[in-house]
Amino acid sequence: MEVVSEFNEISPVTRDTYSTRVAKFFDFIEIPGRTLEQKAVNFARKGRNDAAWAFSTILKFIYYQRERVEKKEISGATVINYTKSIKLFCDMADISIQWKKITRGLPRGKKYADDRIPTLEELKQLVDYPDRRIKAIVYTMASSGIRVGAWDYLRWSHIRPIEKNGEVVAAKIIVYAGEDDEYFSFASPSAWSELLAWRQYRESSGEPVNDDSWVMRNLWDTRVAQGRGLVTVPKKLTSLGVKRLMERAIWAQGLRKKLEPGKKRHPFQANHSLRKWYKTRCEIGGMKPINIEKLMNHRKRRANR
Repeated sequence: MEVVSEFNEISPVTRDTYSTRVAKFFDFIEIPGRTLEQKAVNFARKGRNDAAWAFSTILKFIYYQRERVEKKEISGATVINYTKSIKLFCDMADISIQWKKITRGLPRGKKYADDRIPTLEELKQLVDYPDRRIKAIVYTMASSGIRVGAWDYLRWSHIRPIEKNGEVVAAKIIVYAGEDDEYFSFASPSAWSELLAWRQYRESSGEPVNDDSWVMRNLWDTRVAQGRGLVTVPKKLTSLGVKRLMERAIWAQGLRKKLEPGKKRHPFQANHSLRKWYKTRCEIGGMKPINIEKLMNHRKRRANR
């Protein structure tokens, strides 16, 4: 169905998050279907034919979540995120809903999360994780402020070193190249050095890397000459893959532990904390706020966080 294919075009990280929330909504209203896709099709068909029914089911679900907020089971921000996910689905399915009536009186979520940015020592510990890609990923995200979703679009032609007096002083990155929200940012010389080292390793291993190659790819098995995981058959490491790699590294390096009773958040987020790190360093460096906002592309995107 068209709505399902449109939903699949969203970036992997965003799609997984939104799918989980929409699935909980479908389970709550007991829409028939064995799979999420079947439930989505059934809800879309019935919702188009009976907008009043769709409105009523959404309202019941949101009111139930509001009761959970009052019981301190979830935060107000969680209800808002549920609403955003369901609204996105309904918009794609062309289901007309009076969202102002639903969102009126919703609990307010915190404007800023109460997690912090990682310390320099924690970042050093993170990049010691034994994966050749981790330094390039962390250095690039921390020094350019790009979102994790940017890796879905990043090819080598989108990164170019900037030299002054024969020395690399930065690297210009075209983010979301070819998309409506394309913009540019800059990464540090250290980030460029790590990216270049990663590329050179791939080339020395036998991969024919060119401008059209993905900057991040899967690892390969150096013990076999053929089969899956060949160096000569690269597979893009998607934003979801980057997210999972970062989470593995954080846990393996002892930077994240099981939450204590009563706590809902870890000290810092796996990927978005690097974006916060970038913003903080820019502010400390005295950069004008308008320039920081521009380089971080602080405007509405496809919820790709």
